[in-house]
Amino acid sequence: MTRDEVLKTSQDYLDIICCKTLTKKIKQEVIQKTIENIHNYFNRGYLDYRKSVTEAEDFAAIEWEGQGSIIKDIMGRKYIDFLGGYGIYNMGIRHPKIVKAVEMQLRRMPLNSQELLEPLRGALAQLLGELAPGDLQQCFFINNGTDAVEGAMKLARLYTGKSGFISTVRGFHGKSMGSLSLMGKAEYRQPFEPLLSNIHFVPFGDADELEQELTKLQAVGAGIAAFVVEPVQGEAGAVVPPDDYFPRVREICDKYGILLIVDEVQTGMGRTGKTFAIEHWNVVPDIMCLGKSLGGGVMPLSAFMSSRRIWKKLEQNPFVHSTTFGGNALACAAGIAAINVMLEEKLAEQATRKGQFLLNELAKIQKKYKKLMLDVHGKGLLIGMDFVTNNIGYEVAAGLFKRGILVAGTMISAQTIRVEPALNIPDKYLKVFLDKLEETLKQIDKEGVHGKHTE
Repeated sequence: MTRDEVLKTSQDYLDIICCKTLTKKIKQEVIQKTIENIHNYFNRGYLDYRKSVTEAEDFAAIEWEGQGSIIKDIMGRKYIDFLGGYGIYNMGIRHPKIVKAVEMQLRRMPLNSQELLEPLRGALAQLLGELAPGDLQQCFFINNGTDAVEGAMKLARLYTGKSGFISTVRGFHGKSMGSLSLMGKAEYRQPFEPLLSNIHFVPFGDADELEQELTKLQAVGAGIAAFVVEPVQGEAGAVVPPDDYFPRVREICDKYGILLIVDEVQTGMGRTGKTFAIEHWNVVPDIMCLGKSLGGGVMPLSAFMSSRRIWKKLEQNPFVHSTTFGGNALACAAGIAAINVMLEEKLAEQATRKGQFLLNELAKIQKKYKKLMLDVHGKGLLIGMDFVTNNIGYEVAAGLFKRGILVAGTMISAQTIRVEPALNIPDKYLKVFLDKLEETLKQIDKEGVHGKHTE
C-alpha cells in the first residue's frame, strides 16, 4: 500500500467503527478482511486454534458487541459467555457503572502527564489498601498480569538481596521473561531458554515438598527471595490445594526467611468467593499480584502490593521501577468502579452460591458420563472440568460453541475446560449451560470423537 492507500483504509475502518448499522455485505467483508489481516499481518496460527473460525460453519464468528454475559458476533449470533475472557469479566461485559466512569474520565483526561499528581491513582491505591488482607497497603499499578508478577519479583529481590525463586509445577504467572521463568510447563519455557537462573519447582499443594526443597537450597547456599504461588491454580484447571496447605506455607516461608508472593491475577476480585482467594485460608502474603478483572472488564489494569515494611525499599528511589501507562486515569477510573460494583453487588457471595450450584450439578453430570469426564473441581466460579483425553475436551468445547456457549481449555491442559463466567451471570444461564453440556456429552457418547467411538 502507498501512504495514501493506508490513509484511505484507516478511514474505511473508522467508518465501520462509527457506523451504528452495517449492511450484510459490509459484515461479510469485515469477516473476510479480518481473516486476511490476521493471516497476513498478525499470526496465522491463531486461525487454526480458534473455534470461532474452525467451528463457525458459514461465517467465522467475529466478535462485535457484548453486554453482561452475552456476546454477539458481527452476524448477530449470540453466545453465553462462560469463558469470561480468561477472567477479566468478573463484573460482566460493559457494566454500565464501569463504562460510565471511564467515559466521564475520558472527557477530562485520558492518560497521565507524568508530572502532576494523579488523584485516581491515589484513590484506587487507598481502596485496595483498605481491602487487602493484613498489612498489605502499598500499590504499584501496571497493565497486565505478567507485569504485576515481574514487579513482585523485582521487589522481592530488592528487599531480600537474594536472586532465587521457587514456583510450582503447572503454575502459570505470565509469559514475559521473568514470569516465564516461573512457568511450570516445559512447552512454554523451552523455546526461550535460558531463562532466569536459580529458579526451582515444587508440586502444588504439597507443603512438605516446599520445606524439603528449601532445606536443600539452604544447605548449598542458593539464596531464595520468595515462593511464588497461585491460591488456586487457574491455568492448571482450577486446582484447589488442601486446607492446611497455605497455613503451612506461611510458616515455612517465615522459618526459612523467604517472602510469600501470592498471584491473585485470576483469582482476585471475588472470583473464588472471597475478595482475594488467599483469604479462604486466613493467610497474609508478603506481596500480592492483581490483574484481569481489576480493570472491570473495560480497561487493562494490574497491580502488585506489599506492606510498608517491604515497600520502603522502593521509596528510596521511586523511579527504580516505573511504567508509562501503569495507573493511567482511565484504568484507575475503571478500577475504582470495579471495586464499587464488586462490593455493591456482593459478587464474592454470588460466586460462592453460583459456584457451589454448578459444582454440584456438574458432579452429577460427571457420574453420568464417566467414560468421557474424569473430574470436576474448583472454588467459587473458577471451575475446571477434566476430560479423559485432549480430543474429548476439544470436542466438548466445540460442541458447546455450536450451541451458543463460550468455554475453552486452559493454557496448561487442553484436557481441562475452564468454566469462568461473570460473577453476576443470571441464574437462568447456568441452567442453559448445564443443559447444553449434557446435550454435547450425549452426542459425543453416541457418535464418538471425530466419528470414532470413545470406548
